Amino acid sequence: MTLSAAAAGTFTIGGDLTVNRMGYGAMRITGDGIWGEPKDKPGAIATLRRAVELNVNLIDTADSYGPYVSEDLIAEALSPYPSGLVIATKGGWERVGPGKWTHNASPKHLVAALEGSLKRLRLDRIDIYQLHVPDPAVSFEASIEALSRLRDEGKIRHVALSNVTKEHIQRAQKIVPIVSVQNRYSFADRESDFIIDYCEQQGIAFFPWAPLGQVRDEAHDALKKEATALNATPLQVALAWLLKRSRVIIPIPGTSSVKHLEENVAAGALVIPEPSYERLSAVTVAPASLRG
Repeated sequence: MTLSAAAAGTFTIGGDLTVNRMGYGAMRITGDGIWGEPKDKPGAIATLRRAVELNVNLIDTADSYGPYVSEDLIAEALSPYPSGLVIATKGGWERVGPGKWTHNASPKHLVAALEGSLKRLRLDRIDIYQLHVPDPAVSFEASIEALSRLRDEGKIRHVALSNVTKEHIQRAQKIVPIVSVQNRYSFADRESDFIIDYCEQQGIAFFPWAPLGQVRDEAHDALKKEATALNATPLQVALAWLLKRSRVIIPIPGTSSVKHLEENVAAGALVIPEPSYERLSAVTVAPASLRG
């Protein structure tokens, strides 16, 4: 079987962006602490190019990854972009050092952030632009209204959200259509279950970040058991479980390794039998708090 992200199936975001349901998260191609240049820049470039070769046509990034490094690498590796490649980026979170993040979702900053992303990514319009996280010091509506204006100006095709509650989504929808939500979610971290259900009802795509994270203890043992039976790795089973969990879920596992990328993409072809899925879904997982 040919290795391809298309094996995961497709989902149409916002009515006009059809993507394969195995995306790629470009946070890990930066340096330690998501700060600075990667230790292996040629490896990062090779991983991005291999992703596209494997028919990954959704790449998720943010201006804060590096900062700016991830977006610069994407453009260096892939521009001019192949037809159908969707790049989703984010604004509203700034960096002051390795592992350090600060809020800034003021309308003025979001405009500047969007302009910076357009320049770095070498694009005239961002297909999916996400508010990275609500800013407690700024009116949420003011942040969304700023993105709505940028959409009206043609600089954003679709507006999206990240690290939000169901209330945030509903408040944003009163201002502008929301096409995707990105929250932390995985087999072993299901705090956003009810948000996924809402997204499914609304036809909104859901990008789980850290889709392979928090897998430990009883959850890890359950994955290992099913993986052995399915001749797969535990992480592949975790990704396949996400794909089966809801038609709107588009995993975006990140890596700076071509080998790991290929392992992740291969999970798109893994079919979890219903009994296995039910056993995995019945595993009790401890709730984890939402993090920006």
